[in-house]
Amino acid sequence: MDALGRLRSLISRHAGEGVTPTALPGVGVMASATTTEPVGSMAEPTVAVVVQGAKKTVLGDRVFSYGAGQYLVVSVDLPVTGAITRASAAEPFLALILRLDPGAIAALLRETAAAVRPGPIRGIAVSDAGQALLDAAARLLGLLEQPQDVTALAPGYEREILWRLVSGEQGAMVRQIGLADSHLSHLGRAICWLRGHYDQTIRIEDLAEMSAMSVSSFHRHFRAVTEMTPIQFQKQVRLQEARARLIAQPGTVAGVGFAVGYDSPSQFSREYRRMFGVSPGRDAARMRTRSPAR
Repeated sequence: MDALGRLRSLISRHAGEGVTPTALPGVGVMASATTTEPVGSMAEPTVAVVVQGAKKTVLGDRVFSYGAGQYLVVSVDLPVTGAITRASAAEPFLALILRLDPGAIAALLRETAAAVRPGPIRGIAVSDAGQALLDAAARLLGLLEQPQDVTALAPGYEREILWRLVSGEQGAMVRQIGLADSHLSHLGRAICWLRGHYDQTIRIEDLAEMSAMSVSSFHRHFRAVTEMTPIQFQKQVRLQEARARLIAQPGTVAGVGFAVGYDSPSQFSREYRRMFGVSPGRDAARMRTRSPAR
C-alpha cells in the first residue's frame, strides 16, 4: 500500500465526523461523508494534507481548491470560508491537519543552516504533496497505533514533515513563519490585535506601528498576506463572531450586532446579508438545525 493509501486507512480508523484531535500533539484528522455548505472560521498556521475527496477555501476574493495528494498551508491567522466539495459515504473526504509551530520551524532553520530564499509573503497556498512528505505524514499518523513509540519517534517525524515543507514549493512562505524578524511575523502582531479587538475602531497608523512598518508598507504587505484591507479583515472577523454568537446563544439580532462593534442594526444586517447571503435571523435559524463543517 502506498503512502496515500496508508493515510486513508489510518484516518478512516481514527477520525469521527468533522475534525478529531489525536493523541499526537498538534495533529488532527478530518472526515466527512457529505459535501458541506461554506462555513466561516479563523484558520491558524497549519498544513492540511488531503488524502481523499476535495475542499475549497476562500480568503477574500481568492478561491483555493485542493484534493487528494495536495496540501493547503496557512501561514498566519486568517478569516476564511471553507466547504467540502467532493465527499460521499463510499469515499468520504479525509485529511490530516498539522499545526505549524513557529518555534519548531525556527529551530529547524537554525540547526540546518537552511538558506532563507526570498519570495512573496502569502497567507495561504496550495501545492502537490510529494511522496517524501506523504511518507513522513503516514509514519507520523501510524504512531496512533503504536502509542508506546510516540515519545521517541513523533518529534522526528514532525521535524521531517517541516523539512519537506521548508524545502518544498512553499518553502519561502513556511520559512517566514519561523523568522522572528520577517514581515509575516511583524504583521502577525497587527492580526492578533485585530482578532482580539474586532469590536473596536481601528487606526491604520497604530497597526502599522505594531508591525514596525510605514503605513504604505503595512498596507501593501497586509493585502499581500490576507487578500484584504485591514478594514475588510476586521469586518470578516466581526461577522464570523456574530454568526457564532447567533448560533450558540440565540438573542436579538441588534444585540449581537452591537456586541461585535456595529452601531447601526441596519448596517449590521446589510453587511451580514452581503457576506452570508441571508439575514442574520434566518441564517441563525437555518444553521442551528445543521451540524456545521469544521
